[in-house]
Amino acid sequence: MYVKATFFIFLFAIICFQSLAQREFKMPDGDTTYVMKRYVFMLLNEGPNRTHDSVMVSKIQEGHMKHLNEMAQTGKMVIAGPFDKGGKHRGILIFDVDSISQAIRMESNDPAILSGRLEMDAIYWWAAKGSKLP
Repeated sequence: MYVKATFFIFLFAIICFQSLAQREFKMPDGDTTYVMKRYVFMLLNEGPNRTHDSVMVSKIQEGHMKHLNEMAQTGKMVIAGPFDKGGKHRGILIFDVDSISQAIRMESNDPAILSGRLEMDAIYWWAAKGSKLP
């Protein structure tokens, strides 16, 4: 059993390294083959400028939500949401785009980013293609 598990971990690692330039690859697991797809996972954190008055915060939030809705309509941002009691971590965005730089360019026009209320941190994230929340 240990040898089989080690083999599959090794196989998964090789496939991942070979597929870094690709956004999708197939990963066999017994009778099932998963198609893995690379997304961009973006963490939105508190930014350095949190001194806005309540009127400005409301205006920034309204613009932030409008921006997120516009990105969702393009189909390139597939999930977005805030954290409950996330502390400095305010929310996540998941993009179905070719690169981190493309996701950053899209989110850099967000009023919450422009105002300094939020900052972005993005990394690549692999998930089974077609994954969805229940």
